Amino acid sequence: MAVDEGVAPTTGTGDGETVHRLKPNAVGLLGVVFMAVATAAPITAMTGNVPFMVASGNGVGAPASYLVAMVVLAIFSVGFTSMAKHITSTGAFYGFISYGLGRTVGLASGLLATFAYVVFEPALIGIFSTFATTTLTDQTGLHVPWWAFAVLMLAINATGTWFGVSVAEKLLVALLATEVTVLAAMAVSVALHGGGPHGFTFAPVDPVNAFKGTSAGLGLFFAFWSWVGFESTAMYGEESRDPKKIIPKATMISVLGVGVFYVLVSWMAITGNGEAEAVRAASSANPLAMFFGPTERYVGPWAVDVMQWLMITGSLACGMAFHNCAARYLYALGREGVLPSLRDSIGRTHARHGSPHIAGLVQTAVSAVLIGAFWAAGKDPYTGTYVLLAILGTMAILVVQAVCSFAVLVYFRSHHPESRHWFRTFTAPLLGGVAMLAVVVLLVSHMGVAAGPESGSLVLRATPWLVALVAAAGLGYAQYLKRRAPERYALLGRTVLEETKER
Repeated sequence: MAVDEGVAPTTGTGDGETVHRLKPNAVGLLGVVFMAVATAAPITAMTGNVPFMVASGNGVGAPASYLVAMVVLAIFSVGFTSMAKHITSTGAFYGFISYGLGRTVGLASGLLATFAYVVFEPALIGIFSTFATTTLTDQTGLHVPWWAFAVLMLAINATGTWFGVSVAEKLLVALLATEVTVLAAMAVSVALHGGGPHGFTFAPVDPVNAFKGTSAGLGLFFAFWSWVGFESTAMYGEESRDPKKIIPKATMISVLGVGVFYVLVSWMAITGNGEAEAVRAASSANPLAMFFGPTERYVGPWAVDVMQWLMITGSLACGMAFHNCAARYLYALGREGVLPSLRDSIGRTHARHGSPHIAGLVQTAVSAVLIGAFWAAGKDPYTGTYVLLAILGTMAILVVQAVCSFAVLVYFRSHHPESRHWFRTFTAPLLGGVAMLAVVVLLVSHMGVAAGPESGSLVLRATPWLVALVAAAGLGYAQYLKRRAPERYALLGRTVLEETKER
């Protein structure tokens, strides 16, 4: 399909209609991988989650939790990537589930996924603002109110989406490369020094220890939480150079690459401290000492200062990636005219950049409103905004991942029986779906502990109900369209790349 310069590209809906299309061939394999890994925010996952897992979860078995999570997510990805070879859609879960379980379940899942990514951005703005304020005060003595950094991040994210995925890709490559380097430097230095004060210890990577400790369930949940967003690879299919090959490869590289990195870094952090010392550091008033200690000891004091700044840029990269994901989900819903007025607003792409620019601005506005609401309620940007919204979004996306696994089972049975495989299209998605549901149960069971000082928050108590409400709204509205506007119902989840439509 030819695309004229200066004219928004288009794609088919399957019924002869034409909608605005994202810019094709804008990103390659590494770009998609970086976009997906950025949503995991390695430095935020490590410095933010591991100390909590060691102190209140499965203790020194935290690295083993990452090992278990990596295996489960890899199994889930087998079915997910099998479907990605047949369907290329910016709606990702929305499109996949719509083809597998029908338009009604597809719309409910699409709204849930959109809801998750919409709240993830303000969550990351909260932790970014906290890191920025704290680091600036500690290292320069200058105090800047956290909301100033929130405004800065909103502006950066909106600008990045406006100019297209290739611009965001370049920023994320630079930010991710630096944060991964400093964490790897700590891990490699500990290894080269023969381990910590007590030498190497292999207890942290013993899978049995993932199920021990104060609260093994909490530790496992935080391990899975550290991967949230890895499935966003599918959202960039329409903008990638060879989606049928790139998306499956990028997904598995993201899951396994991030997993190996998480296991190694968390293992060396515990080894670099010593098992008992790591637990004490993680349980102290400054849990970051668990990472800062071995970094200072084996790399140098300068690396701790660098790590503090990279915690800022890492959370910025994560928030930017989530902003791009949210904008693409909003765009996917808009271009299909879920509401007629949306097709010519958030369903449009920029004439020159081929970006979901209006959807990006809408996402920026929603994030600003949520940040403002939490600020007005007196919530701390970290313990309030970040934690509460992250738990809310994580619950929604885990439910969608589970539903997607079951959609794979049905899809290959009804659409491509010739491609069915006992493991790839049956056993793997079945195990993945059941495992995802188990993680949802872990989250519901440990929400109060995970929320810390916000355990009594109204937002936390309402979280399961909000997720259920969004899903019910999608189910109800889809049935309404089916009866009252069957021509719009027929489009739900069916907008795919014209030259690579479902086959």
